Amino acid sequence: MEHRFAIIGGGTSGHINPALAIAGILKEGFAKKGDSCKFVFLGRKAGLEGELVPAAGYDFVSIEAKPFPTKPSVKIFKAQAALAKGRRQCIRFLKEFNPECVLSTGGYVSAPLLLAAKKIGIPVMIHEANAFPGRANRYLSKGAALVMTGFADQESVFPNAKKVVYTGNPVRKIMFGNTYEESRAKLGIPEGKKFVFAMGGSLGSATITGFVISCAKRPEFADVKFVLSCGKKNKVDITDEDRKLPNLEIMEYVTDTNLYLSGSDVCILRAGAVTCAEITATGACAIMVPYPYAAHDHQTYNANSIAGKGGGVVISDAECASGKILPVLTELLENDAKREQIRKCSAAQAIPDTDERIFKAITDSLGKQD
Repeated sequence: MEHRFAIIGGGTSGHINPALAIAGILKEGFAKKGDSCKFVFLGRKAGLEGELVPAAGYDFVSIEAKPFPTKPSVKIFKAQAALAKGRRQCIRFLKEFNPECVLSTGGYVSAPLLLAAKKIGIPVMIHEANAFPGRANRYLSKGAALVMTGFADQESVFPNAKKVVYTGNPVRKIMFGNTYEESRAKLGIPEGKKFVFAMGGSLGSATITGFVISCAKRPEFADVKFVLSCGKKNKVDITDEDRKLPNLEIMEYVTDTNLYLSGSDVCILRAGAVTCAEITATGACAIMVPYPYAAHDHQTYNANSIAGKGGGVVISDAECASGKILPVLTELLENDAKREQIRKCSAAQAIPDTDERIFKAITDSLGKQD
């Protein structure tokens, strides 16, 4: 039997990567049952999804969409026109493709498809990765057959959805099962050596990068090993002198994130939904510095969700830039018991069976549509 799914999520990797992950989960899950899947992704060709989805090997259909302004603006007229055109495009597509359901991971580009699906009676299912849901998922969840959440206690946020299930956010299986000792051994970090890992995401963080470089120059941290993943679009001027610091290793991108997170004594990170899931999956002791310009400041909500249960520390971008993070880092490096407690609270929030939860939630909801 072939199962057909129309999937949408765009604008940022935080929407696109979960959509790709869910497609993989469905493909693997149905394969175990002897079934196949046909996926078609929709989005803007000019958006990031227009690059990442075809690169992942999936069919992609471009539709019209524009973001609605958050404040009164003439841009609303162009957004409304784009929405109407995109909705018509999606209705034509859905009638031809006839999927079992439409899956959305959010972003303004999802609105035309979800509205089209509701218009012609195709079930809508949504995955919301963040602790503070985006506008599209929040507004379009009314009547949705299913809303899956990346963070706990989100039921009240989606009061008009038919079903809300806490599934967690999908992360690579390699993130689980890494021990502190084994990870350090694989990274070649000597026993007893304090190790700080910092990463500002794929685009890098000027605030985190600047702070870590300054720390590596401080005499009190001379015996601490720092590893900095500065990102492919780092905007900080890293000098030759910085790169020659004996206790600092700077890389553009880290592939074995699981080892660096689980093997570090302290890690300094942003608080995107996937990053937070990786923090808990590896049981890392994290100082989270939320990206201050994220929509609705959702990274702060993500970070507070973990820290509120003892699984990390939250420092604002401004506090990091002003140096207020320094005593926090110092205390964590000096207090073994506190680090271990944070690790335990972090790991306790991990969802190792997210893939199974997502597959079950979707298939159960599909069954109710029969």
